[in-house]
Amino acid sequence: MGLIWKLLRQHISVLQLAGFFVANLMGMLIVLLAMQFYQDLGPVFTSKDSFIHDDYLIASKRISTMGGLTGGETSSFTSGEIEDLGKCSFVNSVAGFVASQYKVACYIGIDNVEQFGTEMFFEAVPDEFVDTDRSEWKWSEGQEEVPIILPRTYLAIYNFGFAQSHSLPKMNEGVVSQIGMTVVLRGHGLEQRMKGRVIGFSSRLNTILVPMEFMHWSNGRFAPDADTCPTRVIMSVANPTDSAITTYMKQHGYEIEEDKLDASRMTYFLKIVSAVIMSVGLLISILSFYILMLSIYLLVQKNTVKLQNLLLLGYTTARVSLPYQLLTVFMNIAVLLIALGILFALRGWYMRMLWAMFPDMQEGKVLPTLILGGVLFGIVSLMNIFAVRNKINNIQH
Repeated sequence: MGLIWKLLRQHISVLQLAGFFVANLMGMLIVLLAMQFYQDLGPVFTSKDSFIHDDYLIASKRISTMGGLTGGETSSFTSGEIEDLGKCSFVNSVAGFVASQYKVACYIGIDNVEQFGTEMFFEAVPDEFVDTDRSEWKWSEGQEEVPIILPRTYLAIYNFGFAQSHSLPKMNEGVVSQIGMTVVLRGHGLEQRMKGRVIGFSSRLNTILVPMEFMHWSNGRFAPDADTCPTRVIMSVANPTDSAITTYMKQHGYEIEEDKLDASRMTYFLKIVSAVIMSVGLLISILSFYILMLSIYLLVQKNTVKLQNLLLLGYTTARVSLPYQLLTVFMNIAVLLIALGILFALRGWYMRMLWAMFPDMQEGKVLPTLILGGVLFGIVSLMNIFAVRNKINNIQH
């Protein structure tokens, strides 16, 4: 083995191998970095309260400057209009907001003593559009406690506006869920006091949510003759950048909440960019593989006479191929180890930024990335081994 290697290494081009090494390292690093970044952002991409999990848009009818609707139409969506929206190619699912048609007052108590209260309202949407843990999101007639979901913006307004200016303590989501709350419902000559409990906070819906079952029951009891047609609708869309959305909304006099549309467009492009980055990494890896193959083929071609003589002396094809095969495998191992080292260094840097943006975010798993690196190493190494063996077999024949 040592003598064969000394004989064959004379025509090895260091620059060619260095080119392969750098290209393969870049490709491997990009692929693994994209994979690990996706793993670390997994909770943000896939959790129920994620802003990236799905693209949801909220639409209402356009209001004129005089407070009425354009064209003198009603502000509510009819069942036909909602059905037409659901038939659009850009819509996956659609549902209307059902609002409370009675008066609602909420009183906050400490040690069973009501401290302060305010008038408020309730809305409800089908459970599939609720972006918090739904294990406690249920209500049935006769149940005295009403589960409530608040917008996260409300908590931010309290902590950084009201509490700060009134020298009150700031509260996190867990503390708010423990505060006693009394909900007073009035309408149709009736009044009923019930317990309320905040079970979660929504990033998607900027309204005070109660279960749909409670909304139907309370509207039927306290406002049986009121119009319960929704004034807003929520849509799940596949591609928020689709120009058909804007065209349809303008044609029908609908408006979309701009912050939701901008956020959906941003997350859609983020998905596309992530896919493009991983594709570029794979492409670089493939190109680096071809660079190595060209280098090995050129090296074998330069050593054709020596290889033929070795084969004629009785050396097997496997033994003659082994130096080149070991060279490629060792280079692939070095590429994988260096790529992983750079990856974990970069991961420590970007994780600090992610934790600053998402303090409750958990670290993603590293194992899938290690498995992907091992699979890429195995595939490239096997292809290198078989390509070298095949090239030397052609020389023999």
